[in-house]
Amino acid sequence: MPTECPQLKENLVRCNCTWEPCERKGNCCACISYHWKSGELPACLFPDDVERTYDRSIRRFVQLHS
Repeated sequence: MPTECPQLKENLVRCNCTWEPCERKGNCCACISYHWKSGELPACLFPDDVERTYDRSIRRFVQLHS
């Protein structure tokens, strides 16, 4: 498991990630690094209905904001 974040409790309040086995929930640095390596963005940058599709691609993010 990634190193625990000192802001973990506060971050978990705002984290909308629905991927239950995720070990990075609340650890924003680990989450961003993980998703960026895959050409994705973290769940918190998407509305809940889009996040639930697990399409966290940069393309989808741009579509939402075009």
